[in-house]
Order: sequence, then C-alpha cells, then structure tokens
Amino acid sequence: MVVAIVVVTAIGLAQGGGDGAVRRPDRVPSVADARQQVRGAPAALRRLYADGDALLRVNGDEFVALVRRLRGHPVVINKWASWCGPCRTEFPILRRAAADHGSRVAFVGLNSGDEPADARRFLRREPTLYPHVRDPDEQIASALEANVTYPSTIFLDAKGDIVQVKQGVYTSLADFERDLRRYAGARPAPGANGGLQSVGRPSR
Repeated sequence: MVVAIVVVTAIGLAQGGGDGAVRRPDRVPSVADARQQVRGAPAALRRLYADGDALLRVNGDEFVALVRRLRGHPVVINKWASWCGPCRTEFPILRRAAADHGSRVAFVGLNSGDEPADARRFLRREPTLYPHVRDPDEQIASALEANVTYPSTIFLDAKGDIVQVKQGVYTSLADFERDLRRYAGARPAPGANGGLQSVGRPSR
C-alpha cells in the first residue's frame, strides 16, 4: 500500500497535479485563424510559424540556433507529452495565447519523453500555430531547468536568457497571460543559467 501511494504521488508530481481544474478558453482559434492574427508579425516570427505544428527532429546545437534566430523577441517554450493529462488540458490555453500574442512573442513546443507517433497523433487533434521540437531523452528540458514536471513553461527574455520556469499546469488563460506580462522581456532571474549554452545533443 505504501509503495502504491508513493508511485501515485510521484506520477502526480511529474504531471503537475494538484493545481486545480483547467478552464478552457471560450474561443480556441483554428491554425488558419491564428495565422491571420499574427500576419503582421516580424520576419523572424513569421519564419518560425511557417513550420506550423510540425514536430522537428533537431539536436541540442540546432535547438540553440533556433532560439538564437529569435533574439530580439521574448520566447515561450512549453514542455508537454501526449501521455500527460494536464498537458492535454492546458494545450488550448497555449493555442489561444499564441494566436493572441504570437505577433510579438515567439512560441515553441518541446515534446519531451514521448513517442513521435503519439505526439503527431495528438497534434492532429490539437493543431498549433507554432512548431514543436522533439526531446525524447529530456536533455533540452534539463538544460532549460524544466526536467521535473509535466507540463512546464519556460520564459526567455529578448536576449535568450531564462527568466522564469513555471512547473505545472496553467489553469486558465488569465493565469498564463499574467505570467506573460510579468516575464516577457523581463530581466534574467537570479541563479538562472543565462541561456542555452548547456544544451547537449539529444539522442535522435
């Protein structure tokens, strides 16, 4: 019985449990509608979103290069997995936020600890404006200080420095937008790793 309780507790922590019910936004735009909302975005963001909801197979250096191309813009990186219940319920919040704010903030998904076929199947049900990077061994998530909880959301400032890592699920669009206002363009947090220099080469 004790072992069972420990296992259930560990799963709950890994999946960001205990944060309350997630409130789905009243409107979740289609990818086509989201593209219309960000059509005036700067060139770097338009190039990012040109990949749509693709699941990109990149190594650590290529991920660093992707983020560097976004310098000058705050970046939101959302770590998720198809098997993570809170990730699935949070996804509409990210979809709506990307449409509403993606013309000035870059959004990137980080699919960690997942099977590519399962991730692609999920993205067909929940298509996004922004692309997703495969991170099967969580090496990128670890470098971003987000390797404990699913989901996690990492905020980078316009210089590419980590300013905040939110461990766990956002329960409403308002909660997410509060942190977006607080951290988009914020100064690096004390003790943050200062960027992505420690990202290694994940296994393919």
